[in-house]
Amino acid sequence: MIGAGVFSAFAPAAAAAGSGIVVALLLAGIVALGNATSTAQLAAVHPTSGGVYAYGRSELGPWWGFLAGWGFVIGKTASCAAMALTVAAYIAPAGWERPTAIVAVLLLGTVNLFGITRTARLARILLLVTLLALTVVAVAGATAFDPDRIWGDGILAHGPLGVLQAAGLLFFAFAGYARIATLGEEVRDPARTIPRAIVIAFSIAFAVYAILGVLALAALGPGGLAASDAPLAATVQAAGWDAAVPVVRIGAAAASLGALLALIAGIGRTVFAMAREGDLPRPLAAVHPRRQVPHRAEIVVVGVVVVVCALGDIRGAIGFSSFGVLLYYLVANIAAFRQRGSARRYPRWLQIVGGVGCAALIVTLPWPSVPAGVGVLLVGAGYRALRRRRDRR
Repeated sequence: MIGAGVFSAFAPAAAAAGSGIVVALLLAGIVALGNATSTAQLAAVHPTSGGVYAYGRSELGPWWGFLAGWGFVIGKTASCAAMALTVAAYIAPAGWERPTAIVAVLLLGTVNLFGITRTARLARILLLVTLLALTVVAVAGATAFDPDRIWGDGILAHGPLGVLQAAGLLFFAFAGYARIATLGEEVRDPARTIPRAIVIAFSIAFAVYAILGVLALAALGPGGLAASDAPLAATVQAAGWDAAVPVVRIGAAAASLGALLALIAGIGRTVFAMAREGDLPRPLAAVHPRRQVPHRAEIVVVGVVVVVCALGDIRGAIGFSSFGVLLYYLVANIAAFRQRGSARRYPRWLQIVGGVGCAALIVTLPWPSVPAGVGVLLVGAGYRALRRRRDRR
């Protein structure tokens, strides 16, 4: 969860909301809390690969599961591209951004093909590097803290719609707990481990985002934050810590690589689960006999991400990702709301907050993201409908 989002999402969010990014961050966190608890509650009862795709099928029916799974696949594929392009934005020489992003995707895709234990080991190393860089940003930002910059243009200067758009874009940074839920068949005691991991990860990530978001806004002001392609590096520069900028750039690359590593693993397993049920081509449900990973699914995911990196940009990828992921969690909240008896772990009002929040953020995302997302969603639904019709014949 502490990945590319914290290094990239603040800039487009500030462009949408100005100083209202503070409210947007809180709103995104509240919606994410509802989603996290719903996902944790479902994961305890359904410790299987596929995350909300599997939960939606079990609790609501096959079409609901498909809606969640396809939303996850299209949204997180865009996230992968955003992660890779963020790596390139922070460390690649001018003109080499896209080739650098593509190489990063290919390398981490290869790591994932060697098994989940290697994925987890590399993720821990990347997280330590990331936290070191974020500590440098926090200390530098504190020295440049100017409270007048936080409220420079007023909380609602960009209007309520701007705040909602910013919340939808910031949600991109919170959405990592879905990848925990996709690994239900590969961890010990998943009914206990996965819910605990989701809630703890969300709590830590929200605290980190809140601190860094306020410090970046206080150091740069809403205009400076919105204009920067590397907002946390700009925060360090605003404090006069130019010598520390390379540390931040390396940390941004490590964070983005760590998130990309986990994303490829999570998407591959969701594609595997959907293919196993016939919602995607069945050959993608293959598992490598020695490595025990869904190798065909992961290879296809890597190929699609490479194409998106070659053609897309960071801000467009964040908006499109948010559309797919918010749709995924909307299904999670509905499914968790339906659970009864011993399956319930959290009050229903959390699922209502999460579900209503997801719906509101979807419809208020920047306009190119919504029609593009709806179009790709309809393509997937059309494929499933044709496949079901052929199977019935």
